Amino acid sequence: MALPDGMTVRPATVADAAAVCALLNRVDEIETGEAGTDLAEVEQELAHPEVDLAADSWLLHDADGQLVGYGLVRDRSGGERIDLDQYLLPDQLAGGLHLFDLMEARAAELARGNGAERAVLHLLLNSTPTTDTDALRARGWRLVRRHHSLHRAISPATDPLPEPPAGVRLRDCAEEADRQVAHRLIQQTFAAHYDFKPRTYRQWLQDIGGETVDWSLVWVAALDGHGDVAVLRTGVRPPGTAWASNIGVLPAARGRGLGGYLLRHFFAAHAARGLTGAGLGVDTENATGAMELYLKNGMELQFAVDTWESVLPTTV
Repeated sequence: MALPDGMTVRPATVADAAAVCALLNRVDEIETGEAGTDLAEVEQELAHPEVDLAADSWLLHDADGQLVGYGLVRDRSGGERIDLDQYLLPDQLAGGLHLFDLMEARAAELARGNGAERAVLHLLLNSTPTTDTDALRARGWRLVRRHHSLHRAISPATDPLPEPPAGVRLRDCAEEADRQVAHRLIQQTFAAHYDFKPRTYRQWLQDIGGETVDWSLVWVAALDGHGDVAVLRTGVRPPGTAWASNIGVLPAARGRGLGGYLLRHFFAAHAARGLTGAGLGVDTENATGAMELYLKNGMELQFAVDTWESVLPTTV
């Protein structure tokens, strides 16, 4: 797809973080009703050591010089799986399709460099996105998975700190050794989840912005006779929402109420800090019963995010 007259495309730089963040928040507001992107998150993404901004990122400007689209390609697998991000304002379809041409070509190049015979591309989009999904289907993309973003009001009055199940002890990850335990538990408890990609400890720290993480909001649970068996990683997302990124329990320790305890601890810990809302994401096809647990504890659907997939040959 040719670039429309007057529009321009160039790679992003770290100095573009504020402009990219503003664009992402405009898209957030259109799709979900509120801004949900933090500047530090964008800065972290653009500065990630695994991203070559000159080759892996694109900024789309209209004829007036306004930023209307952003694209990024990430190779987290070292194999055929390549992740794409695209954020596009409404009524910018032609420019957006040009970005897809560039991103798909780069994704195929990355997979080919990994020795793969095909590139399996994944793109996350809101279930009611600004991107034209009919145009995506026409390019060979298909919807393969849905995740729900759940939300719940919290307060100290309704969410007191819960008592742990018998034999369970919870500690935060202020110490480096406990951060490594948290990483190990996440790798173990999420290994069977859809689209999970193993990450080394160093890669994981880079992914989550380890230098900016509040480690007092990340916990490891130990169970008498079993050692460390569960992990709870949380933080705060704009506009001031407590967010649980990982709630994981080893299979051998499930059925003891640990998941519910960690969820209620998440609510209570952030309510005590003055936050009034808590959220998390869950795969609708999660086989561990997570959705039922969250709904039982008062969480409600806020919006849905879809995974779209395209498979391309890597031959030139």
